[in-house]
Amino acid sequence: MKLAIDAMGGDHAPEAIVEGTLKALNEFPELQITLVGDQDKLVNLVGKQDRIEILHTTEKIEGTDAPVQAVRRKKQASMVLAVQEVREKRCDAAISAGNTGALMASGLFGVGRIKGIDRPALAPTLPTIHQNKGFLFLDVGANAETKPENMLQYAIMGAIYAEKVMHRPNPRIGLLNIGEEPGKGNELVKEAYKLLSNAPINFVGNVESRELLEGPADVIVADGFSGNMVLKSIEGTAMSLMKLLKETLGGSLYTKVLTGLMYGKLKSVKQHMDTSAYGGALLFGLAAPIIKVHGAAKSEAVYTAIKQAQLLIKEDVVGTIEHTFHDKQYDWMNSKA
Repeated sequence: MKLAIDAMGGDHAPEAIVEGTLKALNEFPELQITLVGDQDKLVNLVGKQDRIEILHTTEKIEGTDAPVQAVRRKKQASMVLAVQEVREKRCDAAISAGNTGALMASGLFGVGRIKGIDRPALAPTLPTIHQNKGFLFLDVGANAETKPENMLQYAIMGAIYAEKVMHRPNPRIGLLNIGEEPGKGNELVKEAYKLLSNAPINFVGNVESRELLEGPADVIVADGFSGNMVLKSIEGTAMSLMKLLKETLGGSLYTKVLTGLMYGKLKSVKQHMDTSAYGGALLFGLAAPIIKVHGAAKSEAVYTAIKQAQLLIKEDVVGTIEHTFHDKQYDWMNSKA
């Protein structure tokens, strides 16, 4: 099993990328890695490691670059070359913490879409208040414009991932909406509700955004615009809450003493809600596993994304999605797409 990893993407590259990679190599003896990036910087970080190959390039796509133009213009960028390794079958999956839009464009231009999937979706796994019970959330921004048929495809792909990678038998599929009643929402969500209700999945109905962290479903389907808004609201709330806690608990000697006494519990809560424990966001619908790690991710998130990639490959999630959409029982869906 061989993975291509963009060593130049992300706020903490290349140090965090290499550190997470080395941790994974120590744990998984069957793993081999191609690190794509500046060889002069990487050699010193990697040290003597015969299971790492370095593909040299000094070009990278910046977070401020326009995604499609950057992919077309910077053909030697680390992210583009990592995806190319997958396209050329030298690697089984690619991982990057770089520009999200550019990674999606690289994937579309490089490995292409699964036949039957109109628009790939960006799908992170988010934590809930229940231990080890995160939920898959898609689409969170790969597509600003979404059709009901796209959301049906997201539900099918999400169900396959939840069963094979998250190990959730008969996973519950929910639809993000402004109310639980079937008649709520705009025309897009109403039509999507009808399609999901008639699909061969365990559809549990509408889910409101305030319920998400309670874990009402294993997979939550949304249009890309709404999904991105909700995701960023969750991230922003979490950051603001942590900031408020630090300011409050560090305000006086009394609160500092209490904080010291509660340190173990507070640390446990923080670890429990840490998204890095769930890996990266999969670009669902592409013809090979491509994983987007958060731009601010540190080594632990890289390590977890590598574990996630291994599961995707071992369980042949992409192949299962492809075969599912070619199965005769889904002819009715393909005719709508």
